[in-house]
Amino acid sequence: MASPKIILYTNHNCPWAHRAHIALKELGLVYEEVIIDLTKPREPWYLDVNPRGLVPSLSYNGTIITESAIVAQFLADAHPSHLVPPSGSVDGALQRAQIAFFVDTFLSKVQPHVHASLRASTAAEIDAAADALVAAVETELEPLLAAWKGPGPFFGGSDRLTLAEVLTGSFLLRILHYSDARIGLLSARLPALLERTPRFKRWAEATVQQESVNFIWDALKSANAIKAKLGITR
Repeated sequence: MASPKIILYTNHNCPWAHRAHIALKELGLVYEEVIIDLTKPREPWYLDVNPRGLVPSLSYNGTIITESAIVAQFLADAHPSHLVPPSGSVDGALQRAQIAFFVDTFLSKVQPHVHASLRASTAAEIDAAADALVAAVETELEPLLAAWKGPGPFFGGSDRLTLAEVLTGSFLLRILHYSDARIGLLSARLPALLERTPRFKRWAEATVQQESVNFIWDALKSANAIKAKLGITR
């Protein structure tokens, strides 16, 4: 079977586009990369690729696929692997549903507190966002993590990354690194607070150590891009 011709339109500072990089790396797929400058109005040629002007966009043998979760799911389905089981069995369908619920919980219950910290204007507000983030992890994610049956650090106790990590890894990098004193986007108290959530901490740290998750990551460049976009001066 001939290898597909893949073009990824992306920006390394975008956590949503980062998802596609993780999926492609995990699957060992060769692709051409086109960097889109998100600080400028999109050029007409890119709006022909994706009228919304967002990243990522994926050209797969000439067919354009957009939206990060859809791109990642398509790649996982088109190239069966350890990322996600086939949906043709009850067990496979159940694990897919569990992954979807886990990722939705992370994005809807935990990630908003990262956004709150980015919008904060005082140290007290930044600290409050960290407290709320860890409280959400304790309430919403730790019980899900406790239910994992396997010994591995990844979703469900897997010893390899799954689609859950593909869809959350870029956000975990930011949670674990944006509290660094050189960056200051999240509270410096956050690492200590995360000691209260050992299952989450183990999962997050194992995820961000994977080459497929961190190979395009530059914490300072990412943080500076966010600061420029939001006008953050701290």
